[in-house]
Amino acid sequence: MLKGIFTNTREKGLYFETIAERYLKKHGLTPVSRNYLCRHGEIDLIMKDAQTWVFVEVKYRKSLKYGGAINTLSQQKQQRLRRSIYQYMQDFTLHNIALRVDFVAIQGNTPHAIQWIKNVF
Repeated sequence: MLKGIFTNTREKGLYFETIAERYLKKHGLTPVSRNYLCRHGEIDLIMKDAQTWVFVEVKYRKSLKYGGAINTLSQQKQQRLRRSIYQYMQDFTLHNIALRVDFVAIQGNTPHAIQWIKNVF
């Protein structure tokens, strides 16, 4: 049971990002960076799938109330994520690269149900 093991939401976010990263590594992706912050927002995970750069948004919800984790990627969040990705590409001078945006939704207490959606937008 996870209740009470986190002292703040940042700690909880890092925990579930670690779960998502391990899951993606098991499926062949290679970690590049975590928690890239810029004025537009944050990119939870940056990974590579062969030559494709993969920008990953991770969301956790304990219950299915209000649609659960899978329904948390709003239009506003997608816009912030797009802008953050463009900023990352500028900061690291990445041009003409293959990229995609994935979404990892983690649901429930242990064991966690993980849904990985490739090319979410």
